[in-house]
Amino acid sequence: MARQKGIIKLDGTIGGITFYKSQDGYLAREKGGVEGDRIANDPSFARTRENGAEFGRAGKAGKLLRTAFRALLQNTADPRMVSRMTADFVKVIQADETNDRGQRNVIDGEAELLEGFDFNIRGKLGTTLYAPFTASINRTSGALEVVIPPFVPINMIAAPGGSTHFKLISAGAEVDFESESYVSDSTESAVLALDSTTTTALTLSNTVTAASTKPLFLVLGIEFYQEVNGSMYSLKNGTYNALALVKVSGS
Repeated sequence: MARQKGIIKLDGTIGGITFYKSQDGYLAREKGGVEGDRIANDPSFARTRENGAEFGRAGKAGKLLRTAFRALLQNTADPRMVSRMTADFVKVIQADETNDRGQRNVIDGEAELLEGFDFNIRGKLGTTLYAPFTASINRTSGALEVVIPPFVPINMIAAPGGSTHFKLISAGAEVDFESESYVSDSTESAVLALDSTTTTALTLSNTVTAASTKPLFLVLGIEFYQEVNGSMYSLKNGTYNALALVKVSGS
């Protein structure tokens, strides 16, 4: 892979060299590879087909989980979030000790491996919100909640420059990877000032199906605002907002 330089940027294939645009800029690479028919049928590519099947399963699972939290992700995500999540779902699938290679799946894998995943690598929850919190999932009642004791915002939040206020957000999701469906619920705090005033205790509660046997996911995040003439504006279009999976229950 080579980076294109110069004023004129190319897009297409010329003389066996493919020119294209990616999130890393304009690149070029030599055209090549193995024919698709051979990969699909040649016994020597059995491992490749198995890896491809599981990778595709991981990509589909990641898309479903992102859809479940789409409302929150509109303000919190980095350009490589999709690929990072797919890579983590591959690890979840590879932890499946029930099915043969190529047939492994999320349900029989270890969904708990996703716990701690940050949706925005530029604004990680662990380096943004230092206030202690407790995350819990109650399968019997279907309650997924985050409890945050009182804290002083200016001391416990690493806020980006220019921000004057913040809001804590949470959501819970019950995801059925087999039927490709989900149930989700979200909640948020009031918009609070980034000052030395101690907050009240906060409980962000989300409810999904009671007694569910499906994987359950709980996220916690923080969004930053700037107050201008009495109105709140999302700071830099959410570039530094944080959101992370703080609790996961596979079954």
